[in-house]
Amino acid sequence: MTSSSPPPLDLNNVQGDILAGLPKKTQTYFFFLIDESRVREFRAQLAHLIPLLTTTADVFKHHESISQSKADAARRAVPPPLLKISAVNIVFSHKGLAKIGINDSEIGDSAFLRGMLADAPTLGDPGTATADNPDWVPAFKQGVDGMILVSGECHGTVADKLAEIERIFFVGAPSATIHETLRIVGDVRPGKEKGHEHFGFADGISQPAIRGVDPTNNPGQEFVDPGVTILGRKGDLDITGTTPKPIQRPSWALDGSFLAFRYLFQLVPEFNTFLKQNPIAGPAPDLGSELLGARMVGRWKSGAPVDLTPTHDDPAIGKDNSRNNNFSYGFSEDAQTQDRCPFAAHTRKTNPRADFEKLTPQSKPVAGPLSTSNRRIVRRGIQFGPEVSAAEAADGKTAHGRGLLFAAYQSNIANGFQFVQHSWANNPAFVFGKPVAPGFDPIIGQNSAGARSVIGMNPSSQSTKLTLPTWVVPKGGEYFFSPSIPALKTTFALS
Repeated sequence: MTSSSPPPLDLNNVQGDILAGLPKKTQTYFFFLIDESRVREFRAQLAHLIPLLTTTADVFKHHESISQSKADAARRAVPPPLLKISAVNIVFSHKGLAKIGINDSEIGDSAFLRGMLADAPTLGDPGTATADNPDWVPAFKQGVDGMILVSGECHGTVADKLAEIERIFFVGAPSATIHETLRIVGDVRPGKEKGHEHFGFADGISQPAIRGVDPTNNPGQEFVDPGVTILGRKGDLDITGTTPKPIQRPSWALDGSFLAFRYLFQLVPEFNTFLKQNPIAGPAPDLGSELLGARMVGRWKSGAPVDLTPTHDDPAIGKDNSRNNNFSYGFSEDAQTQDRCPFAAHTRKTNPRADFEKLTPQSKPVAGPLSTSNRRIVRRGIQFGPEVSAAEAADGKTAHGRGLLFAAYQSNIANGFQFVQHSWANNPAFVFGKPVAPGFDPIIGQNSAGARSVIGMNPSSQSTKLTLPTWVVPKGGEYFFSPSIPALKTTFALS
């Protein structure tokens, strides 16, 4: 089991996507099954993959190279070149660990052991209201053993690296040790939409900072212990009781992390049509639609929080890292009114800040300490699919699949992703202690494809209910474990 005093954290031991995020313009998610008749061969070949894996220390070196390249280009007053950088990580499902003979029964995460398919009713996925048969793509319903993540600055770089990896495992040959079940390509959106998800809103602003990894944090950015994200470190806690206590993990789990992956389709033309048809009265119609979208998300498209600028966008705040996260829903009117930000806004539901931390015992229906830090997840997703076409925009109907490859790391799925989705986003009563039940998270809240509604989107009519279609449609996913480099060498791979 993990020691109460593990050795100091070495960033060379942690896969790079977890604590730093693989540098990327594009990513390919390669999902696979391990050939049952060639498990030993797979584990032997895994030793040849390990030198290709990208660590957190590697990622920080890549970041330094990118920053230096940008600085050099700025001095010469030329656009910075894209550096040729590829990065690779590998993760396994519970099914995959069992297939290669690794006993994870004491890994300390029941959600991981069940898998996301069994969790789909808890997550509210369509198709689970009357039967546990989510409307997922076949690969995820049948199950996958693992996933190899390859990132790069262009599709060619990623394709070359993935081809190298496929040769290690003889993919496609009669002697293949793994078989491809699904391949999904994600791309950073082009031009001015870079950094924005497909609905058009700046994304990834409220990531937590990790103590001992990130040297500083921006104003309003929460510092969390490393054990909130990686196993066996300070902060890796069981918080179900009144007194948090360290979770005992197998020794090979140290410095690993659980990945919650979701294949989320976004109905962008339908979302935009809804905004146009339901503008908040008062401003000009276009501004009223923009205001409704901002209040549903909790931020304007620039990233500026509505709690700081409730009536109009302020792009200067949106792009200023010293201001765009420096709020807590702590204004005097925030506690009991929705003047500035609706209680159900996506950003407020998924990171309630002072709303949660200031709950009284009488209004707190969950056990454990009043802190959001143990609920924080580190998000590393990327968009997929084309930009909305002129025909789709005119028809108001989605014709081409697009959305988010949602990827979130945490040391405890029940504390992190599962809790945020089920107990906050999908819970009409949350945020607690308010004069009204806020309703569902307008963006990601799920109700098994049933009716959803919110209260408080119109600041001038804060008790008015607004019925919402569903614009984010889950089509699959899985819970994975991302092992440390030492674990891969000593426990997973065979010499």
